[in-house]
Amino acid sequence: MSMASIINPPRDPNTLSNYNNWISTHITANLEIFFDQKKLAGNVIHQLKSITHGESQDILLDTSSLDIEGVKVDGKVSKWELLPRLEPYGTALKIKLDQGVELHKVVEVDISIKTTDKCTALQWLTPAQTSSKKHPYMFSQCQAIHARTIFPCQDTPDVKSTFDFNITSPLPVIASGLPDRHLSESTVSGKNLYRFHQNVPIPSYLFALASGDISEASIGPRSVVATSPDKLEECKWELEADTEKFINTIENIVYPYVWGEYNVLILPPSFPYGGMENPIFTFGTPSIVSKDRENVNVIAHELAHSWSGNLVTNASWEHFWLNEGWTTYLERRILGAVHGEPYRHFAAIIGWKSLVDAVEHFGHDHEFTKLVINLKGKDPDDAFSSIPYEKGFNFLFHLENLVGKDKFDKFIPHYFTAFRGKSLDSYEFKANILDFFASDKEAAAALNGIDWEAWFYSPGLPAKPYFDTSLADIVYELSAKWESLPESSFIPQASDIHGLTANQIVVFLEKILAFERPLTPELSRLMGEVYGFSKSENVEVTNLYFQVGLKSGDTSIIEGTTSLLGRIGRMKFVRPLYRKLNEVNRPLALETFEMHRDFYHPICRAMVEKDLFGKKDN
Repeated sequence: MSMASIINPPRDPNTLSNYNNWISTHITANLEIFFDQKKLAGNVIHQLKSITHGESQDILLDTSSLDIEGVKVDGKVSKWELLPRLEPYGTALKIKLDQGVELHKVVEVDISIKTTDKCTALQWLTPAQTSSKKHPYMFSQCQAIHARTIFPCQDTPDVKSTFDFNITSPLPVIASGLPDRHLSESTVSGKNLYRFHQNVPIPSYLFALASGDISEASIGPRSVVATSPDKLEECKWELEADTEKFINTIENIVYPYVWGEYNVLILPPSFPYGGMENPIFTFGTPSIVSKDRENVNVIAHELAHSWSGNLVTNASWEHFWLNEGWTTYLERRILGAVHGEPYRHFAAIIGWKSLVDAVEHFGHDHEFTKLVINLKGKDPDDAFSSIPYEKGFNFLFHLENLVGKDKFDKFIPHYFTAFRGKSLDSYEFKANILDFFASDKEAAAALNGIDWEAWFYSPGLPAKPYFDTSLADIVYELSAKWESLPESSFIPQASDIHGLTANQIVVFLEKILAFERPLTPELSRLMGEVYGFSKSENVEVTNLYFQVGLKSGDTSIIEGTTSLLGRIGRMKFVRPLYRKLNEVNRPLALETFEMHRDFYHPICRAMVEKDLFGKKDN
């Protein structure tokens, strides 16, 4: 961390910790999982270093809805208090020191804790909610500011710590560290102790735990997939063809992978995201297991986070595009290298549609449609959308086109070396790229000609770049034929989509959704029957087909829609489907949500409630 960030107020407005006085350098989490009580209990030990000139006094850590049972500082019982709650950030834990601490001196802070039923980072599943139906399951999702509901911490991406995990559970455990596979110590209670070590400093939002009926299988020389035993073989097949290929590809783009192992945990279907880039163990949705290897681009994305986000990190959620825009860019560079440059552009076309949808959802003048946003007093989850991913990607794609791909390729490893292990904001990114190209007159002139203020702070859509549409044209032509119905003589046949990838079908369905005049209910039903969309095992396809049906008024897809909403908790699918269902049949949307609300992760549940009940942040 630079001296500027020590002297100035913290860069992150979404933390109550005083991380400009103290930095947590190492955390040991000694936690036991109690499935019957749906809680974690134990203690967390911080090594906190004073970084204030003069003497540091009092430590403030983020907590929310936690039971604090006691605090020790350097082995001695310490005075502490919980300050008044400040929404949406929780309750600061204030630890009172007997005397000031000199610059760079480290104190050990040991805090005994229990999670509560208001913990928003953990989801507890009954055996019935898992695929094997045999055992309960627990998993965490700490991004953006939910780690504070598991343990007191400096819950900001501007601070990174190494971790030791010592987790006791009756069922196998996964954590965001390298597993000590040589031990599984039995305890008196018959539970096992699982140890993991994270020797690369990570921010609190990458703290991750899962426990349940989990088995592992190799998917590469440095990778395993972990999942429910009944799903292990199909997950292994889905991932083993591409994982090591993806790792080798991005290593050639940036530099060698630093985390040791790259593994994937396929979670139960209520996981709210496509994937979460928890280091060493990516947490993934089962919706990527589509039995056609068409959705493994999610793995390319989460793998890319090993450099962008996990190693080089946004300093606050206001600069989230530095995590997700870069990662989306690197994901598409991987796909372009593996499948050809037209495929990269095709993925960008899908992304542009997602960007347009997100901007229309918020409104073209909304704060959250900017690249750099203002989150003071706001919950970062409310701003979550495809905008930082896709607007960020388009900014980097614009820079690549501006200076030339060959030159930009030299900047990529420079950037990830300059900020390796650090957190940065958008202004440091700008300074870094301008400095890198300062001696290249042509590139420097192009970069200095950019309206940086507009890119960072203008709401709405940027100028649309040129994309190679060669892989999209065939589905554009097919969608035009459907738009001509029923007036034209076009007769849909199964052969229309023969040879198309699932992602091409996604673009086709998105085109259909964008029609000013929706399909008739009869045509929507015909499409599902002739093309087999309603029976597809690829959720990317079925969710869009159901959206087409809802828009057209085809009641035959209602049952399939409500059924899907009870089987998958990924917000990418759940939120648009509820919005569409709400437009068509609000009572049914509310009834369906009430039926499945306990199935959804707390983050997903809260966001759908805002969609359905109008508690939208403005």
